[in-house]
Amino acid sequence: MTNESKQSHKRVGVLDYRAYFYTYTRIILNKLPEVEYVPVRDLFGWQRKIASKFNQLIGQPLLPTFDLNNQFDDFDLNKVDLLHLMNGVSYGRTPWVVSFETMVPRFEALVTRHQGKEKAETLLTPKVKRALEALGSDQCKKLIAWSQNSVQIQKDYLTGLPSELSQPIFDKLVCLYPPQPILGEVKPARQPSHVEPLRFMMVGAAFFRKGGRELFESFRKLHEQENLPIKLVVVSSLRMEPYAAHETEFDLDWAKGVIDSRPKWLEYYDSLPNERILELLKSADVGLLPSWADTFGLSVLEAQASACPVITTDIRAFPEMNNTRVGWLIKVPKNELGEGLYTTEADREFFRRTLRDGLENTVREIVANPQMIAEKGSQALRKIREQHDPERYADALRQIYGF
Repeated sequence: MTNESKQSHKRVGVLDYRAYFYTYTRIILNKLPEVEYVPVRDLFGWQRKIASKFNQLIGQPLLPTFDLNNQFDDFDLNKVDLLHLMNGVSYGRTPWVVSFETMVPRFEALVTRHQGKEKAETLLTPKVKRALEALGSDQCKKLIAWSQNSVQIQKDYLTGLPSELSQPIFDKLVCLYPPQPILGEVKPARQPSHVEPLRFMMVGAAFFRKGGRELFESFRKLHEQENLPIKLVVVSSLRMEPYAAHETEFDLDWAKGVIDSRPKWLEYYDSLPNERILELLKSADVGLLPSWADTFGLSVLEAQASACPVITTDIRAFPEMNNTRVGWLIKVPKNELGEGLYTTEADREFFRRTLRDGLENTVREIVANPQMIAEKGSQALRKIREQHDPERYADALRQIYGF
């Protein structure tokens, strides 16, 4: 790029240490060819770096970093035309927008509010109030929700706040679904056999939160006891995130034991390059994301864009991207904001049983009627074209940026 073309391009700042995170590349980076994307640094980033190194040195998370991740203040030293943050709030004078998965401000005191619905006014600390004032300021141009569910959660939170704080934020809320290019075409319908079983694929590092244990239990039963011609393909690092399924080291050892036994129904990878994952999706018959908790589920879009219909739960934004026309929805216990009910042991046991039963019944239905895969795969491709077209997404961003 020449100096002249650099000057003619608008500069959009993206937080430097997150600039190439998967969500940033999917939502923000390189979506507009006329924009120069600039990694930017700030005060909170430096504080986070120091706190992280200190925690690493002493071997425990003594200094919290969660809130540092989601605040930005560069004292306007980064010379950019606009900042595009992810789940963050900026306190400077540079114009900015924020894309978010659940709600903003994304602070530790607020991040689980949609699960228990604490009253918003009881959480109005000075830090929260400062962030809300920044969101309502002239510098903040838009709050870009990934889904209508996120809009609902944000509005539910704002409704409990004083109007002088909430109303300027209400006026900036928009929903813009993530973009997704088409990756494959519909595969011909086929009758499964034990030589060529139906391939069901789940991708997700947080194995237990994504319904991994229930998948292992269900597929083992369906293959070993009912002799169904099915194969489960899993790409997961088995990362533990015990806030939803409340998994323990015992659960992790159990999952590793299943993998180490090398059952015929399982094809497991701890990690793969994204290009290889997309290749596997193109060869899969059905996608899987039967999550206990999820903000959106970008892997659902990738599967659908590969003409691979998906089985999901009906939590959070899943019903917006998946339905019985394009895939399969498992109804699970959830609250009025779409969050799964998993607070108590009794809640978790009921959720687990409901999810497992739903998986088994759905897989049985697919094996009995495999022609549904091509029919739903065709509809999934149409939905991706209509709802996640990259060019329409880029046009919407141009309007939001105001360039």
